[in-house]
Amino acid sequence: MHALTVTPGRSGSLAVAEVPDPQPAEHELLVEGLALGVCGTDKEIAAGDYGWAPPGRDRLVLGHESLGRVRHAPDGSDFTEGDLVVGVVRRPDPEPCGACAHGEFDMCRNGRYTERGIKEVDGYGSTLWTVEQDYAVRLDPGLHRTGVLLEPTSVVAKAWDEVWRVGKRAWFEPRRALVTGAGPIGLLAALLGVQRGLDVHVLDRVTDGPKPDLVRRLGATYHAEDTAEVTKKLQPDVVIEATGAGSVVFDAITGTAPYGIVCLTGVSSTGRPLRIDAGTVNRDLVLENSVVLGSVNANLRHYRAAADALAKADPSWLEDLITRRVPLDRATDAFDAREDDVKVVVMLED
Repeated sequence: MHALTVTPGRSGSLAVAEVPDPQPAEHELLVEGLALGVCGTDKEIAAGDYGWAPPGRDRLVLGHESLGRVRHAPDGSDFTEGDLVVGVVRRPDPEPCGACAHGEFDMCRNGRYTERGIKEVDGYGSTLWTVEQDYAVRLDPGLHRTGVLLEPTSVVAKAWDEVWRVGKRAWFEPRRALVTGAGPIGLLAALLGVQRGLDVHVLDRVTDGPKPDLVRRLGATYHAEDTAEVTKKLQPDVVIEATGAGSVVFDAITGTAPYGIVCLTGVSSTGRPLRIDAGTVNRDLVLENSVVLGSVNANLRHYRAAADALAKADPSWLEDLITRRVPLDRATDAFDAREDDVKVVVMLED
């Protein structure tokens, strides 16, 4: 079979290669790969900045944003041939910490987890792949074109879940949410915010291309002004931060309404000093009972919530979020950014 592979730590090693067909273990599904989403993590691995090959191997099959169709399921399985499925990314560590032992492997305390297509386990970027039944999520058949968005949606499903858990420490009826960044994570965060009945606003730098229209079609409001101006005007109850830009992060933190909650999902670059008034930030957080939290990855609960959210979404909106589809034999083209890219997907089927 063909697979998108890379040698972690070596820039320029990304290539489509012939690899042996996978052999499913007793409790695994054999899945025909349909599509693979490409995100910033994949690009970092391809650039040699990140990633770990399976033990004893030099190359890693890339890809953690999966979509496939079950070709074979074990006898007695809850899955059947033809089911549309996505594989979960993370696996608990071999000697589970308390969080992993309770199914909260997205909150692993000791860092010994593995991740498909990222850390020590082959990913889903191949024409065939296997996945343990317990780490497969069935999708609505109507998502056969867009179900590849499930993994990034699971990330924001977790972010919203965390926000609600924090908010429920006291009376909590948020009205207005601001999402900073209109990439795939930001747009999907906006989708889930709208589905929660909030007045959603999205902030990004661009003023043309597909992003403003995607936001408006959700019934949300698009902004391209300075972050501090937008937060001062809106005073959002909730901020989902999806840029990782240091100045945007701190403008968001200091611009919420009292009892505001800011959830950081964007990973910042290092080496960019930023001068802030730490005393004022601390004072505002304390006196207004505000919260800042970080959120990454997702567990099975979040994947299932994400599957429900995508099933309820406008199919044409999801379709338009995917702005470019690239065949597997030209998969490396998916790693070259274009001006109007939102979500780029590698098509694994013929």
